[in-house]
Amino acid sequence: AVTGPLIRLRKLSNSFDCKMGEMRSVSFEIFGVVQGVFFRKCTQEKARSLGIVGWVANTHRGTVTGIGQGHADKLQGFKEWLRTEGSPSSKIKDAHFKDEKSLERFEFGDFDIVRGRRTE
Repeated sequence: AVTGPLIRLRKLSNSFDCKMGEMRSVSFEIFGVVQGVFFRKCTQEKARSLGIVGWVANTHRGTVTGIGQGHADKLQGFKEWLRTEGSPSSKIKDAHFKDEKSLERFEFGDFDIVRGRRTE
Protein backbone atom coordinates (compact mmCIF):
# COMPACT_ATOMS: atom_id res chain seq x y z
CA ALA A 1 0.00 0.00 0.00
CA VAL A 2 2.89 2.39 0.73
CA THR A 3 4.56 1.69 -2.64
CA GLY A 4 1.58 2.87 -4.72
CA PRO A 5 1.56 6.51 -3.60
CA LEU A 6 5.36 6.75 -3.81
CA ILE A 7 5.35 5.47 -7.38
CA ARG A 8 2.59 7.90 -8.30
CA LEU A 9 4.51 10.83 -6.77
CA ARG A 10 7.63 9.85 -8.68
CA LYS A 11 5.68 9.77 -11.96
CA LEU A 12 4.18 13.19 -11.24
CA SER A 13 7.63 14.53 -10.48
CA ASN A 14 9.06 13.20 -13.76
CA SER A 15 6.12 14.63 -15.69
CA PHE A 16 6.55 18.00 -13.95
CA ASP A 17 10.27 18.12 -14.82
CA CYS A 18 9.50 17.59 -18.49
CA LYS A 19 7.07 20.48 -18.51
CA MET A 20 9.41 22.95 -16.79
CA GLY A 21 10.40 24.47 -20.13
CA GLU A 22 13.70 25.38 -21.64
CA MET A 23 16.63 26.60 -19.60
CA ARG A 24 17.20 30.35 -19.96
CA SER A 25 19.69 32.97 -18.79
CA VAL A 26 19.25 36.72 -18.34
CA SER A 27 21.37 39.61 -17.07
CA PHE A 28 19.63 42.25 -14.98
CA GLU A 29 20.20 45.68 -13.48
CA ILE A 30 17.77 47.16 -10.95
CA PHE A 31 17.52 50.92 -10.36
CA GLY A 32 16.09 52.86 -7.41
CA VAL A 33 16.63 52.49 -3.68
CA VAL A 34 18.13 49.01 -3.88
CA GLN A 35 21.33 49.23 -1.79
CA GLY A 36 21.35 49.13 1.98
CA VAL A 37 17.82 47.63 2.04
CA PHE A 38 18.65 43.89 1.96
CA PHE A 39 17.85 43.73 -1.75
CA ARG A 40 20.65 41.26 -2.53
CA LYS A 41 19.68 38.94 0.35
CA CYS A 42 16.01 38.98 -0.62
CA THR A 43 16.97 38.42 -4.27
CA GLN A 44 19.04 35.40 -3.26
CA GLU A 45 16.17 33.98 -1.19
CA LYS A 46 13.66 34.50 -4.01
CA ALA A 47 16.00 32.98 -6.60
CA ARG A 48 16.65 29.91 -4.47
CA SER A 49 12.92 29.44 -3.81
CA LEU A 50 12.35 29.36 -7.59
CA GLY A 51 15.35 27.16 -8.41
CA ILE A 52 17.19 30.06 -10.09
CA VAL A 53 21.01 30.01 -10.11
CA GLY A 54 23.41 32.89 -10.74
CA TRP A 55 24.60 35.88 -8.75
CA VAL A 56 23.72 39.40 -7.56
CA ALA A 57 26.00 42.34 -6.68
CA ASN A 58 25.95 46.06 -5.89
CA THR A 59 27.42 48.46 -8.45
CA HIS A 60 29.30 51.73 -8.05
CA ARG A 61 26.29 53.45 -9.66
CA GLY A 62 23.99 52.56 -6.77
CA THR A 63 22.20 49.84 -8.71
CA VAL A 64 22.08 46.08 -8.25
CA THR A 65 23.14 43.81 -11.11
CA GLY A 66 23.35 40.09 -11.70
CA ILE A 67 22.62 37.05 -13.77
CA GLY A 68 19.75 34.63 -13.29
CA GLN A 69 19.46 31.21 -14.90
CA GLY A 70 16.51 28.86 -14.64
CA HIS A 71 13.65 27.19 -16.41
CA ALA A 72 11.75 29.70 -18.55
CA ASP A 73 8.59 29.84 -16.42
CA LYS A 74 10.51 30.24 -13.17
CA LEU A 75 12.85 32.82 -14.69
CA GLN A 76 9.83 34.84 -15.83
CA GLY A 77 8.52 34.88 -12.27
CA PHE A 78 11.96 35.94 -10.99
CA LYS A 79 12.09 38.82 -13.50
CA GLU A 80 8.63 39.98 -12.45
CA TRP A 81 9.68 39.91 -8.78
CA LEU A 82 12.81 41.95 -9.58
CA ARG A 83 10.74 44.45 -11.58
CA THR A 84 7.90 44.94 -9.11
CA GLU A 85 8.62 43.65 -5.62
CA GLY A 86 12.23 43.36 -4.42
CA SER A 87 13.01 43.63 -0.73
CA PRO A 88 10.40 45.14 1.62
CA SER A 89 12.34 48.43 2.04
CA SER A 90 13.43 48.83 -1.59
CA LYS A 91 11.90 51.30 -4.01
CA ILE A 92 12.36 49.99 -7.53
CA LYS A 93 12.33 52.68 -10.22
CA ASP A 94 13.35 50.58 -13.20
CA ALA A 95 14.59 47.12 -14.17
CA HIS A 96 16.67 46.39 -17.25
CA PHE A 97 17.02 42.88 -18.63
CA LYS A 98 19.42 41.96 -21.43
CA ASP A 99 21.35 39.11 -22.98
CA GLU A 100 18.45 36.70 -22.54
CA LYS A 101 19.33 33.39 -24.15
CA SER A 102 18.68 29.66 -24.12
CA LEU A 103 21.09 27.34 -22.34
CA GLU A 104 21.97 23.71 -22.72
CA ARG A 105 22.99 23.62 -19.05
CA PHE A 106 23.30 26.05 -16.16
CA GLU A 107 26.60 27.87 -15.71
CA PHE A 108 26.21 28.21 -11.93
CA GLY A 109 25.48 25.75 -9.14
CA ASP A 110 23.72 28.13 -6.74
CA PHE A 111 22.58 31.74 -6.46
CA ASP A 112 25.31 33.78 -4.75
CA ILE A 113 25.68 37.27 -3.35
CA VAL A 114 28.88 38.86 -4.62
CA ARG A 115 30.39 40.80 -1.70
CA GLY A 116 33.46 42.94 -1.25
CA ARG A 117 33.72 44.07 -4.85
CA ARG A 118 31.25 46.08 -6.80
CA THR A 119 30.70 45.60 -10.46
CA GLU A 120 30.76 48.54 -12.82
